[in-house]
Amino acid sequence: MSPVLGMLLSPELGRFALALACTLALAQCALPLAGAWARHPRLMATGPGLAFGQLACLALSFICLAVAAIGNDFSVQNIAENSAIAKPLLYKITGIWGNHEGSILLWSLILGLCGGAVAWFGRFLPSTLQARVLGVLGGTAAGFELFCLLTSNPFDRVWPAPVDGHGMNPLLQDPGLAFHPPILYTGYVGFAVPFAFAVAALLEGRVDAAWGRWVRPWAVAAWCFLTCGIALGSWWSYYVLGWGGYWFWDPVENASLLPWLTGTALVHSAIVVEKREALKVWTVLLAIGTFSLSLSGTFLVRSGILNSVHAFANDPARGVFILALLGLVIGGALLLFAIRAPTLSAGGSFAPLSREGALVLNNILLCAICAVVLVGTMYPPFASLLFGQAISVGKPFFDATAAPMALPLLAVMAIGPMLPWKRAQLAPVIARLWWAALLAGAAGLVAAFGLRGTLPVLAFALGVWVIAGSIAGVIQRVRPAGTSGRVSLADSLHRARMLPRAVFGAALAHAGAGITVIGLAGMSAASHAIVSVHTGDSVPLAGYRWTLARIDDQAGPNYHARIATLLVHRDRPDGALVTVLHPARRDFASQGQTTTEVAIHTNLVSDLYAVLGEEHGTGADHTAVLRLHYNPLAPWMWLGALVMALGGALSLSDRRIRVGAPHRARTRATVPAE
Repeated sequence: MSPVLGMLLSPELGRFALALACTLALAQCALPLAGAWARHPRLMATGPGLAFGQLACLALSFICLAVAAIGNDFSVQNIAENSAIAKPLLYKITGIWGNHEGSILLWSLILGLCGGAVAWFGRFLPSTLQARVLGVLGGTAAGFELFCLLTSNPFDRVWPAPVDGHGMNPLLQDPGLAFHPPILYTGYVGFAVPFAFAVAALLEGRVDAAWGRWVRPWAVAAWCFLTCGIALGSWWSYYVLGWGGYWFWDPVENASLLPWLTGTALVHSAIVVEKREALKVWTVLLAIGTFSLSLSGTFLVRSGILNSVHAFANDPARGVFILALLGLVIGGALLLFAIRAPTLSAGGSFAPLSREGALVLNNILLCAICAVVLVGTMYPPFASLLFGQAISVGKPFFDATAAPMALPLLAVMAIGPMLPWKRAQLAPVIARLWWAALLAGAAGLVAAFGLRGTLPVLAFALGVWVIAGSIAGVIQRVRPAGTSGRVSLADSLHRARMLPRAVFGAALAHAGAGITVIGLAGMSAASHAIVSVHTGDSVPLAGYRWTLARIDDQAGPNYHARIATLLVHRDRPDGALVTVLHPARRDFASQGQTTTEVAIHTNLVSDLYAVLGEEHGTGADHTAVLRLHYNPLAPWMWLGALVMALGGALSLSDRRIRVGAPHRARTRATVPAE
């Protein structure tokens, strides 16, 4: 890197840009909110400019940190502790957010992007509403930027500067985890926009169909990123940590699941506000609760309360700062909700058997699952703090408590979209879904011969039910109820072309959920073995014969590796070769750590999975420990998450979702503004 560029984009410039961004964020909070309260157009008009200015300063600050990382400026403490000369360039860049200080700066940058997006795409919002939304976003951003400046400054210097850095945690030197945090943080921070809309609605005293239309695309976008972030993190755990499973209900992963559950409820609840002007108060509370859970997840990761492979080990002082910030943001929003929510109109009524009723049941089940996961995650640390008892809550508890509530949720997913608004009859819906029920029943019978346990069989059948129901929902729109006689293929295709993309997006997202559930059910039939073998020995597992051919040495850029060659044949007379796997162990001398490199062969129906463990002895007595897995339908878990996110993105591509909200007078309000 050019020394001139390093001097121009120095850490001091980055620190100054971060401080200036914090100043602009405070102004973005104060001026537009004061303008909305006083109905002063010029003050309200300052919001977009301040949001763009804050974003520019945060981007400059982030670029300065990137330049320091790429240029090996070890006089910056953050770079000295988390980088090294021998670290590959990709991980020098992605390592910027692979530590506490850099991740907080990234969080602030994404929050600034959200403010800039609202300033740009919200040009047609009523001026008072846009001013309040930008004001809330500015106040939230100011809190995180102060946290970054006062307790977690990534530009702090160290003297004397070391010749080389300590290097990055080897577990983080992986492409999957390199891009997992930005995607996950975008999901977390993206829910700040619905939160800001909720607080703005409480200040204004008005929630209507237009508000629901404005909130929904932001909620869907954040939900898509959070879905991808969770899936990418789970996939990383699967192929890097060598567990052999998809997820073991890690506490920090639970912290990301919680806002995903309430965010899913928010997306569906906002539809009811938009279409029927019902569930207004509940939707506002969901918007506040979802972002509150996102902030709480940040506190849990950085406070040291939760022990996890994903958690940052930092001093409790930072946790106290975040806790105070949580109290201000969440506590203030909930206090405002308690004061202003009674002033909001109740909205339209509906029968229990209706699409609204199905969405309410959807919300209840999602929030009940969220409550179970929250209690299971937080009870152990609180029990340890209050009673001095060490309690472990793991996979058996979550499977036994969350799964029974997930099953009825899946059952309703296929029926709900088929129901009309306000009032419905069940018989016509069943008549359209008979073939989906028949297909799900047949799938359950087939699964009973291969899966272990009643719960996986039910989950597999319901996964098929959800996918078939998604298809049936589209068919219903292509051939509406009451159509007599046969409908020509040309007419059906014409109707399909005229359908809003949001219809296909919703169906795709529901089908993705079904695919993920089928993958989870399939993993109940997984097989594994831990064996100690000599070179040339073979081990039978799941209809395959696994043979250790040899183990070789290999030098990497900043590690030394031992790589095994594992031949996998069909365990039958012809013994056809299926694949060659190369599991490895990497020794990072500078960090004194050893990591495993999992070898996976997939055909999208199952995974052959191998991990190389410890080696013992020499010569003829040399043995190696192998962990071998056969994981049926494992790829479907992450494929389903990708399909869900694509469904959300397809919905966002529908112009009718992003623009064209019902007209609202720019200054009218049902109660006084303040």
